Amino acid sequence: MGKILGYGEDALTLWAMRNCITDVLRRFRDETPPSDCMVFYRPSFGRRGGSKSTEFGEFDAIVASSKNVYLIESKWDNLANAENRRIVLKNEQKLRHELFAWYLTHWSKKRIPKTGSILAVNLQYVLKVLQSRCKPLSKQNVKNVLVFFSKEKTKPSVKPDPSFHMINISYGGDAAGNFITLG
Repeated sequence: MGKILGYGEDALTLWAMRNCITDVLRRFRDETPPSDCMVFYRPSFGRRGGSKSTEFGEFDAIVASSKNVYLIESKWDNLANAENRRIVLKNEQKLRHELFAWYLTHWSKKRIPKTGSILAVNLQYVLKVLQSRCKPLSKQNVKNVLVFFSKEKTKPSVKPDPSFHMINISYGGDAAGNFITLG
């Protein structure tokens, strides 16, 4: 197979999970070797959401080290002037992080009812894997991360919600035109 190229935020997230995990680990002084980390790329916990739904959306990625669990949202410069761009996370994105952190730190205390739904199966599997990798697991070692991708080494003009840690990653060196090289 020849070269694989991807475009946009999802492709950049996949590229970063393969090539830049150390940037995330370094930000939190996490000495776990990248090869010992587990990455869930775009794990889905339903799309509908809303006040009467158990679904709460998808993360761009979840990274589990032996020290922390990183819940990742990604934004990119969209090849525009990043200096004038505001990075604002939607309320449902913030809520997704709060809900998942609660599930993650309370799941072993109260089982999620088995309904056989894709949501229940996905959630139970991800929670079980994360809890087995990161011990002891508490709210303190569940980190909300906003990864900002830029073609140039530019930083966004606004910091995210205070409950999120910003990590800036430049992808310019691996870009081929407007595409990122994935493999």
